[in-house]
Amino acid sequence: MAQVGIVRDDRYLLHDMGPHPESPERLKVIYQMLREPEIEEITVAIPPRAATRDEIETVHSPAYVDQIAETAGKPYVRLDPDTSTCAASYEAAVWAAGGFLEAVDAVVKGKVDRAFALVRPPGHHAEQNRAMGFCLFNNIAIGARHAQKRHGLDRILIVDWDLHHGNGTQHTFYEEKGVLYFSTHQYPYYPGTGSVGEVGHGEGEGYTVNAPLGPGCGDTVYANLFTHILRPIALVYKPQLILVSAGFDTYHRDPLGGMRVTEMGFARLMNVLKDIARSTCSGKIVVTLEGGYDLTGQSQSVRAVLLEMGHDADWIDRERCQKAEKADYDKIEKGVQAIQGVQGKYWKCF
Repeated sequence: MAQVGIVRDDRYLLHDMGPHPESPERLKVIYQMLREPEIEEITVAIPPRAATRDEIETVHSPAYVDQIAETAGKPYVRLDPDTSTCAASYEAAVWAAGGFLEAVDAVVKGKVDRAFALVRPPGHHAEQNRAMGFCLFNNIAIGARHAQKRHGLDRILIVDWDLHHGNGTQHTFYEEKGVLYFSTHQYPYYPGTGSVGEVGHGEGEGYTVNAPLGPGCGDTVYANLFTHILRPIALVYKPQLILVSAGFDTYHRDPLGGMRVTEMGFARLMNVLKDIARSTCSGKIVVTLEGGYDLTGQSQSVRAVLLEMGHDADWIDRERCQKAEKADYDKIEKGVQAIQGVQGKYWKCF
């Protein structure tokens, strides 16, 4: 068994945008699931903290941080058509970012094997100076900056399997090679970014890898992309740490999505990431929660991912998964080859 650190806190439940899919209930059902004996056996609590202003400003502009801070104590502030705050939203967002930083520290220092920050509001859409798509502060980008500055890491892999493209995360590191950003996402769909041709710029050219998908894709499609696109690149890049934006809105019953991923499909993605991490960074993986709006699917999918994270060997039936992926590969082969064709300019593994 491996030890999985868990960040949880009731402050994350206080952020409330009213009748909205990104609701406190998303975490309540997960926190209830954490009480299951099988989950308690593999998890240990990581106490969160508030991120400092300096830490947040490694990604966001001072003026934007001021804008969000000024919402504190106000019952309602609309930031964009999809995103608003309540009196406690700023506190929740600061603690969400800080909670993820504590998870990063725990894994990098070897206090736990892997970690999952079960926080909200989510973050991967948040831009340097703009709230977007339910997101206030970009938790995973702040975490990557923290790993660079506090721990001296210069090769970090961010994997984003949310339904939506993580525009904020991509833009943060678009001109840098110290962070390799890989995203699977429904396309064209909100926020409209994430085409195959978006590969980075300047020093960062080739360090953004987008795998856009049409609706209706399920477990085998995602696993094949991880196996045939992400894995070869990651083994060449050799990250010192893997960070994951884990959105569960690709779940087959999600009300906002159009994908068909199951609980076991998410576990298989973590299974592939574990293999990559073992080969490159002594198994170090830190996950943060992004989207996911079917409450049952949210809880059960996080549970499956935690169980895979908590087993040094496979929790899933790897052989069965690989047979299914091989049988379905022809459905995605052209898409894989198209991405390989673009990325082959930068990665000799293709």
